[in-house]
Amino acid sequence: MSPAIEHVALWTDDLEGLRWWYERWLGARAGPRYENAGTGFASYFLEFDDGARLELMHMPGQELGLRAHVAFSLGSREAVDELAVELGAVDGPRTTGDGAYEAVVLDPDGNRIELTV
Repeated sequence: MSPAIEHVALWTDDLEGLRWWYERWLGARAGPRYENAGTGFASYFLEFDDGARLELMHMPGQELGLRAHVAFSLGSREAVDELAVELGAVDGPRTTGDGAYEAVVLDPDGNRIELTV
């Protein structure tokens, strides 16, 4: 058996706004919006070029966000530098103690998004 992460999920109060942000800045492609009228739950699955998926979810009363971070590989230091400036990085770009090159930005809900090579 070779386990693989199938997707990561985030709760949000602004499903459409967060979907747009990931599409605009990180190249995600949203699938159809899912809604459960009985519970008030709604979500999108976003897919990235490498097949990774992110689920954005909304339901009244849910605690928002992610506790740590989601990391996106951009392929080069230059790409990290450019997007870090454009999005106003809260940390970096920098080389970490383990040798990774990264910057941290915040999505519209304040989730920490790590941009790496």
